[in-house]
Amino acid sequence: MRLTILTLFLLATGGAACAAPLLITTEHSPPSSMRDADGVIIGRATDKVREIMARSGTDYRIDQLPWKRAYMTAQTQEQTCVYSTSRTPEREPLFKWVGPTDEAEWQFWGRADHSFPLNTIDDARKLRIGTAIGDARDDYLRSRGFNVDAVSNDLINPQKLLLNRIDLWAVAVRNGGTGPGPYDWSDKVVPLMVFHRVKVYLACNLAVPNDLIDMLNAALADMRRDGTLAKIDRKYEHWGKSP
Repeated sequence: MRLTILTLFLLATGGAACAAPLLITTEHSPPSSMRDADGVIIGRATDKVREIMARSGTDYRIDQLPWKRAYMTAQTQEQTCVYSTSRTPEREPLFKWVGPTDEAEWQFWGRADHSFPLNTIDDARKLRIGTAIGDARDDYLRSRGFNVDAVSNDLINPQKLLLNRIDLWAVAVRNGGTGPGPYDWSDKVVPLMVFHRVKVYLACNLAVPNDLIDMLNAALADMRRDGTLAKIDRKYEHWGKSP
């Protein structure tokens, strides 16, 4: 039987690099991470993370939390990681990184009947932009002087758009995805422009051993080579679309 590079790596390092199980946190963000009818956390990013853990022989559990709590838990609690985390220069020294697991566009969404021009990101400077507390898009826009209005649950923002309490919503759309949906506002709140592109990762606490990070990255590289990542992406590519 042909040994994969990951298998050789595991043999060389003696298996799992850390005895303590990893706590992996995430948010409710369909189709990336969500619960099925039985309460099990599934989704495109979740399936990738579970496969990484299986291939590397890593014990773990996944908890679904509000994003800010999920993110801060991974930043402050040893043996903890969080997905899907945009890797930005500001966040670079805060974590050890496994990935990328995906890519994303940051888009401005607005009402379908909006009346203002939006051709460049600077056109948004005079507008009210809905974001989520602790999100990378909030940090990005806030640090550049945009007028942001952050909420604890990102899915409050489309309702605020419909009530004219904000003008734009900063949304992350994964590579090949269609954005949030389906919801009753799906035809009323639409994408208007892309303002940034990022790669997303499993971000791990700085105390997670380097050997384990190397194993997880080796598992992911193996998945990319053998087509598993593409297979998982295809599984969810029609999620939320009308038949």
